[in-house]
Amino acid sequence: MAPTYAVGDRIVAERVGTDEVRRGDVVLYTAPERYGNRAVMQRVIGVGGDRIVCCEGTGTARERLTVNGEPLSEPYVKDGIADGMHRPYDVTVPDGRLFVLGDHRLMARDSRFFAEDHGGAVPVGGVMGRVTDSYVGPMLLAAATLLGLLLAIVGLVLGITARNLRRRPAAQLALWPPHL
Repeated sequence: MAPTYAVGDRIVAERVGTDEVRRGDVVLYTAPERYGNRAVMQRVIGVGGDRIVCCEGTGTARERLTVNGEPLSEPYVKDGIADGMHRPYDVTVPDGRLFVLGDHRLMARDSRFFAEDHGGAVPVGGVMGRVTDSYVGPMLLAAATLLGLLLAIVGLVLGITARNLRRRPAAQLALWPPHL
């Protein structure tokens, strides 16, 4: 997924429903028949019903994919190469599936290489999550966890202190000496 993500980058993925995946999303998905049990990270180019055509201006600096007849702007693609294989394709994405491509088109093993299997599209049900650049969710979870832990410790200390105060014997009152 270079240049968007480099090897070793930490990513955050949020769980999404199958109806929440959109064009342009970077998703983590599994496709055991293609990649074994490994999770794969690629960008969604088309969803069910979309027509993906490669490539307008093939072999030129203006090479572009079209989605439903509209040229796709892809500033995230390495070196601006929309395909790199110089191999035209015209795919209509079946319902319930996604057409995915890597951002480094010369190195990605993506939907283009599996045309015989539903036009290369992967099942939307295989999506494990959408990669997000926002660390807000995980940071809030971490903050809530730490706050909960801190409150538990404070509660424990206060509970032990209260228990010890209740157990302390009352001060002994000196009785008047019997001879007075």
